[in-house]
Amino acid sequence: AYEISACLVGSEMCIRDRVSTQSTGVTTMTSNVVQFVNRERPNHNDYSTLQKQRLSYQPSLPPIFQDKTSLSCPTVRVEHPENVNEKIKTLFPNSHALPSVHFDKNSEVVPSKPLKVGILFSGGQAAGGHNVVCGLFRYLKLRNPESRLFGFIGGPIGVIKGKYTEITQETVNDYMNLGGFNMIDTGRDKIEKDEHFSSSKKVCEELGLDGLVIAGGDDSNTNAAVLAEYFLAQKVKTRVIGVPKTIDGDLKNEYIEISFGFDSAVKVFSTLIGNVATDLLSAKKYYHFVRLMGRSASHITLECALQTHPNVCLIGEEVAAKKQTLKQITHYISDIIIKRAAVGKDYGIVLLPEGLIEFIPEVHELLGEINEILASNPSVNHKEIVEHLSPACRGLFDFLPHKIREELMLERDPHGNVQVSRIETERLLIQTVSEDLSKRARFGDYNGKFAPLSHFFGYEGRSCLPSEFDCNYCFTLGHAAGALIETEQTGLVAVVKNLTNPVEKWLPAGFPVTMMIHMERRKGKDTPVIEKALVKLDGKPFQTFLKHRDAWAIEDHYRNPGPIQFQGPVAREYNFTLQLEHGLDVPHLTS
Repeated sequence: AYEISACLVGSEMCIRDRVSTQSTGVTTMTSNVVQFVNRERPNHNDYSTLQKQRLSYQPSLPPIFQDKTSLSCPTVRVEHPENVNEKIKTLFPNSHALPSVHFDKNSEVVPSKPLKVGILFSGGQAAGGHNVVCGLFRYLKLRNPESRLFGFIGGPIGVIKGKYTEITQETVNDYMNLGGFNMIDTGRDKIEKDEHFSSSKKVCEELGLDGLVIAGGDDSNTNAAVLAEYFLAQKVKTRVIGVPKTIDGDLKNEYIEISFGFDSAVKVFSTLIGNVATDLLSAKKYYHFVRLMGRSASHITLECALQTHPNVCLIGEEVAAKKQTLKQITHYISDIIIKRAAVGKDYGIVLLPEGLIEFIPEVHELLGEINEILASNPSVNHKEIVEHLSPACRGLFDFLPHKIREELMLERDPHGNVQVSRIETERLLIQTVSEDLSKRARFGDYNGKFAPLSHFFGYEGRSCLPSEFDCNYCFTLGHAAGALIETEQTGLVAVVKNLTNPVEKWLPAGFPVTMMIHMERRKGKDTPVIEKALVKLDGKPFQTFLKHRDAWAIEDHYRNPGPIQFQGPVAREYNFTLQLEHGLDVPHLTS
């Protein structure tokens, strides 16, 4: 009950796939190793008009994935790594020399055997994830209608405990182009203990999986590489492929141009900031301190600044490079507020990344000491920890407001990271700036009115309706993951190159995770992880911001980009960061 029909979308020829929604008669499996979970389907009557419209959108694909003929198991060009870190060789003896893979269109129709593949989401949500699943489903079914796709429920814990559901055409019809990860849910568990690896092995063998796709961030893709290494050592047939996911934008390098979800998230945040700016110009009486999601890098904050032109934008990487103290940051913000007050402007917008506090060298050192202490003594509280700190860190810890001290002690995430989304840095800066302005007012240096409001924009952007870019990108990533599994690759991340070009010129590929890994201190010990991509201060996005920063500080150049568009020329626009990193000009910024 499978058919392919062509439909015109704009000027592009797309392929619409349909599988009968009647029961396929396939059997599900429940045993002492795996448990089939019958997921309740969403009620389409609860969907908005826009959600229903988005369900019918057919994502665009590069030519190699467009139809059944071009999907004839793409031929593979491999490139072997030249220099591999000796430590990585030791930790990944079976997978340190995996090749990178590039696909070429096959001139012949190559039959495909039925495949069984599992997929899971790992970590926080990012718009477009459902299209990765839908793209993988389409690839497998076009190659062989007898292939099956299983979704593990709740993230890595699903494969550890063997809880799964089967992805069908009905599933695709329910979730295509919609935000969130609620098709199969997600989680932040890690496959890291011996029992986790052995149970994952049993589950994959019980289901007879030929492949397992893990859509996640840097830690999750590192975990995928570790699992691939384990399966190779244990001679398990299941190939493990990663997909780059994070709205933070810090999973990118010479192999990965951008992670999925970033484009959608920054458009949502920029819409909110633009709305605040428009309101600000009407009331002209508040200072909005906006903390934006982005734990380890400031890509989101920088992109939103390029989109909306705030008066102050703090970039964590610049703070770290200049070794700025909390006091210096406070004075910088206060100086701009005083200059604006002098020209009758007691209002403005301040943007800061949620991870700012980790970039302040003195605070970073404090967090490092706290992490080491908690790694060996998890039960110590914020009062007891003072006696374990060095004199310098003890002085800073005592200086911080009581609430911030408590937040620094919050339970770490499963990767050993401080949960910076729960540290209200914007309130800390409001407090320090308020105190500084009061002091300056007493000396006659400031006579304005400071009425601050705080905001945190994060969860609003993680599960939004994905932008057209993320819809197409994720659908292509799903196909790429399927092609890598069919060609028996493992330990690779599915990627798409040439993203600033039209979709028909996109180039799917796969690169070994081990080529991206370095050693990092986690939970008191050195751990292999994919290196996070921080904002490059000599890069074009930051340098473009730098060019305008002083003018934006005093003058009102607020820009409201408006909500994500799904039709028309604006729908095809993608984030400025990607454009600038690829050497393209953004007219209003580079003219």
